[in-house]
Amino acid sequence: MGDAQVAERALAALGRARPRAATHGSLTEALTAVAATALATTGADLVVVRVLGADGTLVARVVAGGSPAISPEIEGTRFLLEELSAEEVDTLDALPAAVARIAVRAGARAVLQLPVLLAERVVGSLELLRGAGAFVEGERVLARLAADEAALTFAVHAGRDGATALPPEQALALAAEGLTAGAADGQAPELIARLAAQAAGARSCLIWRVEGAGPVLVAATDGVEGGEHLELLAAAAARALESRDPVVLEEGPRTGELTATLPLGRPASGALQLSFDLERALSDTELHALAGFGRRAGEVLRTGERTRELAHELERTRALLAVVGQAIAQLSLSHTLETAIDRVAALLGVEQLAVYLREEGRLAVAAEKNLVGAHAEVAEHLLELALGPFRARGQVAFAGALEEPRLTQVRGALTETGIEAVHAVPLLAHDDLIGLFAVYPQRGRSLTEGEADLLQALAGQLAVAVENARLHEHTKQLGMELEDALTAERLTSRRLGALYEISRSFVEEELEELSLEMTLDAVARTIVELLEVDAAVIRTLDERGESLVAEAIHVANPRLDQAVRSIFERPEPATTPVVRRLLRRGVPFRLDPTNARELAGSHELLVPFLEKGSTAVVLPIATPNNLLASLTILSLDPARPITAETAETAMSVAAQAALAIDNARLYQQQKQFADSIQSSLLPRAHPDVPGLELGEAYESSARLDVGGDLYDYLLLGESRLAVVLGDVTGHGIDAAADMAMAKFVFRSLAREHPEPGDLLAAANEVVCGEVAAGKFVTMLYLTIDAEAGELACASAGHPPPRLLLPDGAMEPVPARGLALGIEPSQTYEEVRLPFAPGTTVVLYTDGVVEARRDGELYGVERLDRLLVERRALPPAELARAVLADCRRFGGGVLTDDCAAVVVRRLAV
Repeated sequence: MGDAQVAERALAALGRARPRAATHGSLTEALTAVAATALATTGADLVVVRVLGADGTLVARVVAGGSPAISPEIEGTRFLLEELSAEEVDTLDALPAAVARIAVRAGARAVLQLPVLLAERVVGSLELLRGAGAFVEGERVLARLAADEAALTFAVHAGRDGATALPPEQALALAAEGLTAGAADGQAPELIARLAAQAAGARSCLIWRVEGAGPVLVAATDGVEGGEHLELLAAAAARALESRDPVVLEEGPRTGELTATLPLGRPASGALQLSFDLERALSDTELHALAGFGRRAGEVLRTGERTRELAHELERTRALLAVVGQAIAQLSLSHTLETAIDRVAALLGVEQLAVYLREEGRLAVAAEKNLVGAHAEVAEHLLELALGPFRARGQVAFAGALEEPRLTQVRGALTETGIEAVHAVPLLAHDDLIGLFAVYPQRGRSLTEGEADLLQALAGQLAVAVENARLHEHTKQLGMELEDALTAERLTSRRLGALYEISRSFVEEELEELSLEMTLDAVARTIVELLEVDAAVIRTLDERGESLVAEAIHVANPRLDQAVRSIFERPEPATTPVVRRLLRRGVPFRLDPTNARELAGSHELLVPFLEKGSTAVVLPIATPNNLLASLTILSLDPARPITAETAETAMSVAAQAALAIDNARLYQQQKQFADSIQSSLLPRAHPDVPGLELGEAYESSARLDVGGDLYDYLLLGESRLAVVLGDVTGHGIDAAADMAMAKFVFRSLAREHPEPGDLLAAANEVVCGEVAAGKFVTMLYLTIDAEAGELACASAGHPPPRLLLPDGAMEPVPARGLALGIEPSQTYEEVRLPFAPGTTVVLYTDGVVEARRDGELYGVERLDRLLVERRALPPAELARAVLADCRRFGGGVLTDDCAAVVVRRLAV
C-alpha cells in the first residue's frame, strides 16, 4: 500500500469512526464498529478485540472477518494480562499462547497485536491477522488509529459493562481522558453529558450554557423530564453558577433525587448537572473526581466552541469570495443570482429566500427558492420600510411577520405564501437602488449579528454583480458603462481579497501565538502581492517618537531585494511638516520629486526613480484612536503606476491590517508582562554549596496568564541545601499571589522546620488558611547534605523526583502525600536515600510529563530515557535538554508551564 493510499484510508477511517464511541448503545456494538473499521482499512483478514475482565484476563469480545467456522472458536478465548506485551508484537513466538494458536488455526502468515491503553492503563488488546505478507508501516498507523478508537470506546462505556466496571472516581478520570477526542466533532455537549452520567453512575446529566436570561439547556441524556421539573433544575443550575464551590449538592425537584452541579470554568461559561438517587452518598474522592471532570469538560467546550466559531467565520468569508468570484467569472445575470440564492440558503440555514430587481419602478422576482404566491407584494412593502423608517439601519427584520403591525396591509400575502419571518436588504449599486434581497426564516427566527452582516455584505456584492451582468448583456450599447462597472468590481474584489488574506493570516497566528513581527511581514507581503506593486515597507515610531523605523519590507523581485532594502531601511524623520500632516489627516500621500525631498530620509533616495516615472504612496496604518505605523508602497514601472483606486484599496487593507497589528502588539505586551511577573517570583541565582552542582530551566506556555510553577533554594548550614518545587492551581493574578504565598511559606518555615516532612505539615496549615476553596498547591521539598551524602524528601501531591545513579541506573524517589490546602492536620512521610558522589536528582513539574502530541503524553518513561542518554551533561544543560525535548515532542508548542531542577553531587 502506498503512502497516498494510507493517508486516504486514515482520513476516511477517522471520519467514519470518530463519533461511534458516543453513538453506539453498548460496548460490544461500539467495539464491533471499531473492528470493522480496522478490517476495512488495514488489509487484515481477521480482527479480534479483547476486553480486560475483572479476573485479570483479556477475553475475546469481538471478532471481525475470518470464516464463519473460526469466529465461534475465537470468541471467549482468553489469556492473562501478564502475557500481553507493552509494545506492538508482530511475530508468532512473541504472542500469548492463546493468540498464537488462533493464528496457526487461521493460517495467518502476518500478525500484529497492540495493547489498548487508556490513561496508561491496559483495558484491552487489538489483534490483526492475515494470510498475506507482513503489515507495512502505513497499515500499522491505521491499526494504531483503531487501538486509539477502542480506547475512547472504553472511556465512553466505562462503568456500563461488567468487564469494564470501575469505581466512579476511576471511571470519571478515564472519561475525562476521552473528552478531548470528541471535542471537534460538533457533538461535545452530548458526549460530555453521556460520559458524565455513565462514569458517575447518575440517573441523568444536563449541560447548561450561560446566557443573559439565565442557563440554557444545550444537551441532556435520556430520562430528563420537561416542564416544571426542567425549570427547577435550571434554577438549581443558576444558583450553582453563583457559587464559588467546585461542586454544588442539592436535593432535586423530584422525591428521592440528589443533584450535583459543576460550574464549567471561571468565570463559568456553563454548568454540568447530574441527578442521583438521594440515598447515594458521594465520597470526597468522587467529588474531587467530579470537579476534575468539570474542569476538563469546560476546557473541551470552550476549545470546541472557539474552533467552530473560527471555522464558521472562515467558511463565511470563503463563501462571500466565492459569490464574487462566480459573478466575475460568468458575468451572467441568471448564474449570479442562482449562485447567491444557493450559497445564502446553505450559509444561513433558510429554506425560503428571493432576489427582486426593480423594473419600471416596481419589484419583479429575479430568483427565488421555495416560494409561491404573491411574495413580490410582501417585498414591495419591505422595500418601502427599508427606504423609510428603517433607512438608518439599512435592513428590515421581523421575527414574527404575521403579528407585526407594520405588515398589516400585506398579511393576506404573508398567509398565502407561508412567510413567517422576514429579513430584507436593499440592493444598491453605485448608490442606485436596483432591487431587494430578502430571506424568510421560520417563525420566531432572527438572524444573528454576524449573519446579518454577511447578508448585508453579500447584498452589496450581489448588487454590483447584477449591475455588471446587465451591462454585459448590453455591451454594444453600454460599452463604456460596462468597463466602469468591471473596474469597480475588480476593485471591490481586490479589496475583499486583501481583507481576506490579512484576516486569514491573523486567524492562523491567533491559533498559535500572535507575533508582531510575523503580522507585519504578512501585511507587507499581502500588500505587494494583491496590489501588484514592486515593494512595500511598514515603519513604526521609535521609542522617542522622533523617527519612523522600518519593521517589515517585502520586495516582489528577488533581484531588486537588496537594492530596495538599502533604501527603505534608512530611518525616516517623524517631525517634518509633511509627515505630521500625513499622520494628522490619515489619508494617502502621493510622493513626487518635490515632497520626497522635503520628507528626507529614505524617501529622498526615491527622487531619481520618481523623476523617471516611478510612483510611490505613503499611507497611515491606524485604529480610530491610535496611529500604529506608516505604509509606503512603490511601483518602479511607469507603465504600472499606483492609481487612486490602488491607493484606496491599500487604505482598506491598511484598516484591516491595523486590527491585526494592534492585537499582535497588545498580545506581545501582555505576554511580556506575564513573563516579567513569573520571572520575578523565581530565583535569579542559586546558592553555592561545596560538593554540589545545580541547574534549572523554566519555560512558560503560550498563554497570556501568569502560570503556577514555582521553584526556590535555601542554604541550611554550610553543606546542606534545601530545594522546593511546586505548582499552584490556576493562572493569572490569583496564581501569582498563590506563588508568592508559597515562596514566602518556604522561606519563612524552612529554617524553623528544616526536615521535609515537618516543613510540608507546617506549610499545609498555612496554605489551608490562605487559598480559596477548590484550590491547592502541589509541592516537593528535599534537602541534600553534601557532606554526609544523604537526600531527604517529602511530597505533597507532586510528581516524584527521578534519581540518576552514577552507573546510569534510574530510580524514582518514592515520596507521596496529599497536596497542600486540601485538608488540615496532614502528616507527610519522609524518604531518606544515600546521595553518593556522581548521583543526580531531577525535580520537575507535571507540565513536563503531560506534554501532548496527538493525544499521547510525553510520560515518565520518555523522561527517564532522555535523562539516561544525556546524563553526561552538566545540570543546567540537562535541565534545558528536558524542556527542549518536551517542546519538540509537542510540535514546538508547550500547552502548560514547565520547570525542571537538577542537583548533582560532584565526584570526589
